[in-house]
Amino acid sequence: MGKGRKPTHPGEILDEDYIKPLNLNLQKLADRLGISRNTLFNIRSGRASVTPAIAISLGEAFDTTPQLWLNLQQNYDLWVENCEHVKIDPIVKNGAFLAIRQNMGISRRPTAV
Repeated sequence: MGKGRKPTHPGEILDEDYIKPLNLNLQKLADRLGISRNTLFNIRSGRASVTPAIAISLGEAFDTTPQLWLNLQQNYDLWVENCEHVKIDPIVKNGAFLAIRQNMGISRRPTAV
């Protein structure tokens, strides 16, 4: 994860596939979705996330599923976070505790080294 193409933010999908082609009035769309125009603007620009409540409203408004919007957001968020994440050493591998120096003291069970 974190390699390859950055996933598309759901705001870009909203803008490119719905707002622009349908020539939607942003204030009226925001009112219909039950959010502020500023929130809609921030979602469109990728500076705000699609929440579960907004995903439900988008699903109802555009005849999609809320899961579509949440999946788009989750894929985007996970990719971004994975790019910034500092890797840690594993504690478990193939279901077994790894008895390595970094893991000593994590488990309360005595481990054979």
